[in-house]
Amino acid sequence: MLTSVISPDSLFKVKSPFSEAPAENSISGRVGTDGPVLVVKIDDTSMAHPQIGLEDADLVYIEQVEGGSTRLAAVFSSKIPTRIGPVRSARISDIELLAQFGRVGFAYSGAQSKMLPIIAAANLHDLGAQRNSPTIFTTDPNRTQPYAMVLRADLLLELAKSRGLEFAQSKNMGWNFGKVSDEGVAITTAQISWPASSYYVHWSKKENRWLLDFRKEPNITESGTRLGASTFVIQLVSITDSIYKDKNGEVTPLSTTVGSGSGYILRNGKSIKATWSRPTAEEGTRWLSMSGEEITFEKGQIWVALTDREPVFTLTNADAASLTPK
Repeated sequence: MLTSVISPDSLFKVKSPFSEAPAENSISGRVGTDGPVLVVKIDDTSMAHPQIGLEDADLVYIEQVEGGSTRLAAVFSSKIPTRIGPVRSARISDIELLAQFGRVGFAYSGAQSKMLPIIAAANLHDLGAQRNSPTIFTTDPNRTQPYAMVLRADLLLELAKSRGLEFAQSKNMGWNFGKVSDEGVAITTAQISWPASSYYVHWSKKENRWLLDFRKEPNITESGTRLGASTFVIQLVSITDSIYKDKNGEVTPLSTTVGSGSGYILRNGKSIKATWSRPTAEEGTRWLSMSGEEITFEKGQIWVALTDREPVFTLTNADAASLTPK
């Protein structure tokens, strides 16, 4: 099994700051360069687990798709694993969501025919499986279709380099990193849900991160790594029907990430009630506390759950009371 990790520096020219301190990725704050951004769509059904390579993503978005299930958009920059998957198809929500990163590489298994011209016209490098060789978008013989497509990211990046494609470099996405705010409520667990999917996040003081469960089961990757987030963001968005449908005729939902709204920032064992603002598609998302102060993130992998349902928190008080925010 291939488990090596690609350094983006080896494939694209990146700038190295003159500093004795290790360079940090601007998206996640992880140690690593501001390298080229590759975004991969990953299946998030039970049949797709264990997923491959997610532990190396700087940022992971959870999106609602048809039938109320979820799908992931994983953003890689500081390091890129050799294998990523299972790769699945793009959705209309991706176009608006990815615009904030610049002209990134976008890898996916395919898309509805009506969407293909939308992807082609978007400000991204269309690296869909329908445009590339099966030696790059491989089939894992140990998995069943349609959960068996695995991206050889090393080969895809080599191809991009040979074609002279320049991916946008990772940059500040609207949030900064710093000490945890005095605001917030101490919690042990948060439940985030969609019509046919759910995530639980559990605070681990020992690991200083939120450990993830998918549908009440520990979320563990193919490599045996327990997935978790240093900062877990619950972004409450408008989810409406789009003009698109899947092959079974189910309507594709559209999650709107431009504009403003509310949500919660989970870090260091606390939930901080927040507001978010993203004035245009080309801008990042800024998070403020209810008192109007910037909320800083903890350095490390970030997960953002795009949902229109309020989460359920379990408090750290003696009787472990549950609170459903209003």
